[in-house]
Amino acid sequence: MPKIKTKRSAAKRFKVTGSGKVMFRKPGKSHILTKKTRKRKRNLRKPAVLSDAMMTQIRRMMPGI
Repeated sequence: MPKIKTKRSAAKRFKVTGSGKVMFRKPGKSHILTKKTRKRKRNLRKPAVLSDAMMTQIRRMMPGI
């Protein structure tokens, strides 16, 4: 039986913490930044914890974690 491969796109976008939570970078920080407020851009900097609803989909894409 061969090993299950990890989706490389998911591996680049998500990181798993020591406690098993999945972190991701918030979208919307790459372009058209002039119309966004300072507060909004500042809040987009921080990585966020993935919701439980999305967790099962991401774990399916990354079976090794």
